Amino acid sequence: MPGGRLTQQERQQIALGLADGLAYAEIARRLERPTSTVTREVMRNGGPTGYRADLAHRATERRAHRRRPASSRGQAAEPQPYGRDADAVRDYEETLATVFMTSGLPKMMARVMACLYTTDSGSLTAAELAQRLQVSPASVSKAITFLADLDLVRRQRDEGRRERYVVDDELWYQGMLRSARDNDQFVQAARQGVAILGAGTPAATRLENSARFLDFVTESLLRAAEQAREVLYSGLDTPPAEPTRAHE
Repeated sequence: MPGGRLTQQERQQIALGLADGLAYAEIARRLERPTSTVTREVMRNGGPTGYRADLAHRATERRAHRRRPASSRGQAAEPQPYGRDADAVRDYEETLATVFMTSGLPKMMARVMACLYTTDSGSLTAAELAQRLQVSPASVSKAITFLADLDLVRRQRDEGRRERYVVDDELWYQGMLRSARDNDQFVQAARQGVAILGAGTPAATRLENSARFLDFVTESLLRAAEQAREVLYSGLDTPPAEPTRAHE
């Protein structure tokens, strides 16, 4: 399996695959590359409908030139706990951000989420996020507001009264509740439409079927969320102690 950066020829093959309507996994298989590599490449360069091989190749070269000064300052060599490989962690963080983008999050919001999820504490201040992501505090603030409105992060004050942004197990449960509320709003609106359009008409039947489907799914979702919360998060797990380095 080839490694390293994508070549211009590989990018042209990606563009052809997208034009043919191939899935990322199939394009990756033909290139003998990981699916995550193709997904990240496409999402960083215009998405499936806007990807152009020549522009993507030039953009990658520009990013590589911008990274070199940062590496010379030692940013890329930031020490990692638990003996982790710093380059592998950085690459994984980028992959995770791509997954979040694929699910619908804008790029900066996805980067903030990935940064928080790959931090052992699960929480960072705005200044820490700005430093780690090398972006402006205003960009972080906008991303946090967006994510907090979706219940994907929560705010809390630390002992120094600084605001920290947190991701934890409870957020997934809260996210399920939010999804259920959103579904219920559509169900109510759909059934209102049935009464207006006339029961038994094609449009009303379509709305009623959608409402019944979402009713069933939402009930199952809430039940599963409650069970998962009780089974998975009832105990207090403690993280493994960082190994002592005898040579230090």
